Amino acid sequence: MRTYILTVLQVLLLTCPAFAGRVIEGMVKAVYDGDTILLTTREESRLKVRLYGVDAPETKKPDKPGQPYGDISKRTLMYKIMGRRVTAEIIDIDQYKRAVAVIRYSGRDINREMVEEGMAWAYRQYLQGAYESVYIGSENRVRSRRGGLWREPNPQPPWEFRRGSTGNMKNSNRW
Repeated sequence: MRTYILTVLQVLLLTCPAFAGRVIEGMVKAVYDGDTILLTTREESRLKVRLYGVDAPETKKPDKPGQPYGDISKRTLMYKIMGRRVTAEIIDIDQYKRAVAVIRYSGRDINREMVEEGMAWAYRQYLQGAYESVYIGSENRVRSRRGGLWREPNPQPPWEFRRGSTGNMKNSNRW
């Protein structure tokens, strides 16, 4: 019964704009891909979280192919936080009712690290404030040294891949 009440409360909080700005602490129970995780809170409620400000290459799905570096990005995120207690600074709620958050582990900004290591793009369309310059700067540095996904000659951004576009990175860099 307690879990049911907490789940209902969480759904109500997720649909309320006031939920943004909260910090939730939880254990990472699953990593779905390079930018989406599942947290279990102390109250045993489950919260699906999309990493704020980053977009990782798509992983293979049963009915869809994945992108280069999709599996590597997922494994990198798993290595960083799977089974660990993290905090999620909730910035927003997305169209799929997932919390969109900055994930921190031992004081480290995991979202930034994913970009900095070339495991995700800075998702310029949604970046704002202080995170914008930090994440874009991290992406520019890893691109210049051709690290991670930037080893590919023209890596396709996930937002284009999801649309089925064949455009290359140079054409999509018009923010």
